[in-house]
Amino acid sequence: MQLFSSQVLKVYNSLTGKKEQFKPLKEGYIGMYVCGPTVYSNVHLGNCRTFMSFDMIFRYFKHLGYKVRYVRNITDAGHLENDADEGEDKIAKKAKLEQIEPMEVVQRYTVDFHETLQKFNFLPPSIEPTATGHIIEQIEIIKEILVKGFAYEINGSVYFDVVKFNETNDYGKLSGRKLEDMIANTRELTAQSDKKNPQDFALWKKAEEQHIMRWPSPWGDGFPGWHLECTAMSTKYLGENFDIHGGGMDLKFPHHECEIAQAEASNGHTPVNYWLHANMLTLNGKKMSKSTDNNIYPNEIFSGDNNILSKAFAPSVVRFFMLQAHYTSILDLSNDALLASEKGYYRLMEAYKTLESLETGNTGSFNYKAWQQKCYDAMNDDFNTPILIAHLFDAAKQINLIKDGGETISEADKKFLKTTLDNFIFDVLGLESPTSKEGKSDTLAGVVQLLIQLRNKARANKDFATSDQIRDELIALGIQLKDGKDGTTFSLD
Repeated sequence: MQLFSSQVLKVYNSLTGKKEQFKPLKEGYIGMYVCGPTVYSNVHLGNCRTFMSFDMIFRYFKHLGYKVRYVRNITDAGHLENDADEGEDKIAKKAKLEQIEPMEVVQRYTVDFHETLQKFNFLPPSIEPTATGHIIEQIEIIKEILVKGFAYEINGSVYFDVVKFNETNDYGKLSGRKLEDMIANTRELTAQSDKKNPQDFALWKKAEEQHIMRWPSPWGDGFPGWHLECTAMSTKYLGENFDIHGGGMDLKFPHHECEIAQAEASNGHTPVNYWLHANMLTLNGKKMSKSTDNNIYPNEIFSGDNNILSKAFAPSVVRFFMLQAHYTSILDLSNDALLASEKGYYRLMEAYKTLESLETGNTGSFNYKAWQQKCYDAMNDDFNTPILIAHLFDAAKQINLIKDGGETISEADKKFLKTTLDNFIFDVLGLESPTSKEGKSDTLAGVVQLLIQLRNKARANKDFATSDQIRDELIALGIQLKDGKDGTTFSLD
């Protein structure tokens, strides 16, 4: 375990648009809030990537010795179909379609969310509050914003007055938007709208007679605005000013922008010191979309039950694939990319396993302490997991050199290397070894990789009878080997 004081960490702050040295509000402690899912459908892969990025960040902070309070909410009410405060609540709409209670929808997809994240080996957050469990807190914030003059009530709904707020504050500072430009590019309000300005957003919406999810309030029966929920929950558990707020890049505007406005309007100061945003995941070079059938769910990847990929991939392989890209960059998922990541994952795990059996002797020429610091330098540069993984492969190369007799390693260096690999592969990156809990798909992949190695050895020894026997018997079992310039991969027929 490292001491946080020994490492200088820089993070990219979306609020300032630059990397900054990370300094927590209270030495040794970190408060981090991440926007969780709206539980009206199975969690999709893009969401998993965002949550995986913050799981990695959470893990690294813990590894450095910080005490972290990580809050990730569940949105179980108030998230309408679009950002214009119109349409149905997403959960209530799903409940009508399936003819069940809204809380049945919430329960079903919350369970799916947790099960999927568990397969990816996520650490649970410190607190996982729900929007419906914090209605009172949201009503109290609305009252405060009304008293400060930054909101207005009309026909049982309460709206945040963006134009009024912008007279004394800077609405748009997170997303880099100017209110005057937003106004110029927005259509006029319809006659049915209760808003003063198109940019205003709902803090509380009046529930029409048919609306299922509703709560009493000083303004009548209704439900909270989506943006308000996160302000209430983050403030309750982390205080009026906390260290990190995270989420997907798509939430920067309007969701996170509105969160800042609500907090500043009610508390009089900015809520968060560092805003971190994870980028999107595409599929075969295009945006994921159900309507175009360019979409895949995590369980479809794990089972192989899809028409996009050639085979099933284990959760740790998918996790490894995602961490091979920086969390702020767009990442494209494809069959070839997953096959390459699978090969790399098993190569790394094979080297780690080989380390155990290495014979020790004299100290070699490899500088293990300098190599370890390179690993920390990568993570301290805004959690640069691709560079970290490149350094891990440097260690794998060194292990194979020692195995082949080209290098030596002392007992002390071997222990040091194992501890460092344990820290970064399993604790920080959150990967699991193929023999841990990955299940049948990973066990199968490990066995096939072993047979591929035996076949390669047979071919190198010109024992083509054994080589062909391995290939043919695997084909008979429905496992197709593919020899390419980068080595041998396999797929399930």
